[in-house]
Amino acid sequence: MTFLFTDIEGSTRLWQDAPEAMTGALERHDVLVRQAIESHGGHVFKTMGDSFCAAFQTAADAVKASLAVQLALKAEEWPEDATIRSRTALHTGSVESRGDDYFGITLSRVSRILSAGHGGQILISQTTKDLVQDRLPDDAALRPMGTHHLKDLSRPDEVFQLEHRNLEGEFPALRTLDNRPNNLPRQLTSFIGRDAELQELQGLFENTGLLTFTGVGGTGKTRLALQFAADQLDRFKDGVWLAELGPLSDPALVPGEAAQALSIREVPGESLAETLAARLKDKRLLLVLDN
Repeated sequence: MTFLFTDIEGSTRLWQDAPEAMTGALERHDVLVRQAIESHGGHVFKTMGDSFCAAFQTAADAVKASLAVQLALKAEEWPEDATIRSRTALHTGSVESRGDDYFGITLSRVSRILSAGHGGQILISQTTKDLVQDRLPDDAALRPMGTHHLKDLSRPDEVFQLEHRNLEGEFPALRTLDNRPNNLPRQLTSFIGRDAELQELQGLFENTGLLTFTGVGGTGKTRLALQFAADQLDRFKDGVWLAELGPLSDPALVPGEAAQALSIREVPGESLAETLAARLKDKRLLLVLDN
């Protein structure tokens, strides 16, 4: 099946700046998106806040629906302080069906693609592109966006942008591991099956500056921490960094490992801990210490 995911760019800021206008704008957004999906044979199986998750039997129908969504949102006259810009992603693959919901790595993949995009942009996976490249709607085209690591630290993916003469065509660089400062190590396998833990961590992380993972060895704490860190890249303009502490036996060496990970050099006459504090106090970054 082909899956189409959407969400509104900057919705939190819009709610904070114009809550009254956003109430009506979001209602209108929901109507337009649902109409575009269902009119092209799609099934909305989940909504989360301002996000839509829809399933299609054919990739061609999903592509048509994604264009319809963006064209409808662009044509709408939004309140000046609540202009809606939604990003859209499509991916095709096998899934497991349970009741009215779907599960599997295919959904994780389309979610990763969505997180890389910008408001007004339609991103398509290589798999979906191969199915629709000879069946595109009129005035539509596919632009290669290159190969990217989509925040799951495993294999890179070829990503394409669906373009149309009546839609915006130029956007900032994709929000991927390749385009955000980090030193996170690439992984040999995809990260699947721990969405509940990631959601729990996100909730905890909203209320603290220090989050500790504990548990017996071999339960996947490091892998979970790395994936969670990768998911935070958009929140930290100064990057996400990993300092490996496993080989150390002396706590006094920890500042040195952190400084090395962050490419911070010692300052004569100043302790490394003091240098770190001075250099980092104005930064917005996430540091993973393992272990």
